Amino acid sequence: MSLEDLRKRIDDTDAGIVRLIAERMTISKSIGEEKKSLGKQLRDIERERHVLDRVKKMARELQLNEQDAEAVFRQIIAASTSVQGVVVAFQGEIGAYSEEAAFRFFGNSIHVKPCGLLDDVFLSVERGQADFGIVPIENSLEGSVSRTYDLLLDSDLKVCGETELRVIHSLIANPAATLDSIRTVYSHPQALGQCQAFLKRLGAELVPTYDTAGSVKMIKEKGIAEGGAVAGARTAEIYGMRVVAREIEDNQNNFTRFFVLAKEDSPPTGNDKTSIVFSVEHVPLNTEQKMTDLNAGTLDAAIKMVEGTARSMGIEIQP
Repeated sequence: MSLEDLRKRIDDTDAGIVRLIAERMTISKSIGEEKKSLGKQLRDIERERHVLDRVKKMARELQLNEQDAEAVFRQIIAASTSVQGVVVAFQGEIGAYSEEAAFRFFGNSIHVKPCGLLDDVFLSVERGQADFGIVPIENSLEGSVSRTYDLLLDSDLKVCGETELRVIHSLIANPAATLDSIRTVYSHPQALGQCQAFLKRLGAELVPTYDTAGSVKMIKEKGIAEGGAVAGARTAEIYGMRVVAREIEDNQNNFTRFFVLAKEDSPPTGNDKTSIVFSVEHVPLNTEQKMTDLNAGTLDAAIKMVEGTARSMGIEIQP
């Protein structure tokens, strides 16, 4: 068979693949509509695991590379999620680390809903304006996010997943800016605090704001020529700005863990983590007694105590 004949077979095969993908998208859209009519959660993480396991098994049988087959089908699943109209709420502006965590967990084809406050993320899911919410729960350097714990205590939403994101800070500025031209740096107080050594050498005035990506957006919209913002490098592409310096954080061991929220819990997998948020009376040794009572049970699991607030505390249990 000639090279041209082989290429013709490839073209015909590709056309068949595209038609099958289009058919899958149509079916996925119908599934999404049916789930909505039944009031069911749009994304079924356990179902996706089964699909990927089946794909990898077929790849092995056909002597294909499992990782390659899985990567292709992850993209197909992400596209299927998009046509179903899955909406994920997060706190911050477009380009925020929370949005990046959402894409990491769900794939790049989701619809995102930026929210001004963590409270708004919870409300968006509770009111049906978003199918899922993603909220920071713990940072490896700063500890627990106390506001998230307080909101979990008051909410009926379920934690149906989690993801972890390494936080890599960059200095973002207008395209014509240079490092020497920056006189003021804007960002969330936590981000400014995590880049102290670099910012001290820079010698610029530090101005706290409510959001990292929001700071980049503000500099862009106000045309602040001598201003910079500490944020993720992705924000420079989103807002048409320039990365002046990369990886400016003091400690590279900077990870934030996020909870994925929904009205319904995920089905059990046999390797699940249970998070419990609770409040206790302000009585000496009360918390210690609660932990003693829990450990005294027959639970065969690792128990991790996490930081709390004046009104809430949390523990995590994993087999």
